[in-house]
Amino acid sequence: MFRYDWIDITRDWMDAPRYPGDPAPRLEKPSDMHLGDVCNTSVIHACLHTGTHMDAPRHFLENGADITSVPLSVCMGDCCVIEASGVLVGEQLEKYLWMTPPRILFKGDVHLSQSAAFVLLDAGVQLVGVEGTSVAPPDAEAEVHRLLLSSGVTVLEGLDLSKVSAGQYVLCALPLKIGGADGSPVRALLAKP
Repeated sequence: MFRYDWIDITRDWMDAPRYPGDPAPRLEKPSDMHLGDVCNTSVIHACLHTGTHMDAPRHFLENGADITSVPLSVCMGDCCVIEASGVLVGEQLEKYLWMTPPRILFKGDVHLSQSAAFVLLDAGVQLVGVEGTSVAPPDAEAEVHRLLLSSGVTVLEGLDLSKVSAGQYVLCALPLKIGGADGSPVRALLAKP
């Protein structure tokens, strides 16, 4: 059996940056042992797109599939971390295509333009991830998401890649099984192959 030293690239859900307008996560304790209850229980109230999360097609496609439709095989396997910044255009990505596995994570303050999304689609990328709260710049939010999600590309947002450098890795980023949901929190891990 293969053994890896896993690096956690997940942001804490309670402290992670939020997309503008999304509600702050809230943790409530209906039972608390410090108050004499027999056990501790917690209830969380948060947007499913808070912190490290995965978008389902339903997030931007009216009749899109929910998060349970995302193939788990896409969420695990060979991955490339690319360091970049700004709004990337297709021409900038073409230099990476020779080494691109089906999963790419962008380290840095990165957004993908529509032309970058087209290049990733042409290259057969199945999963794309970013550190920011959105894979797309504000002026092309819907267009980039719709292009990726309607083409079967899984979108992973809110990563913390501060502990990794650019290079080849193995990714494990599984969404929760929430029927009908347009997204899901993810515990994302990377390891050197």
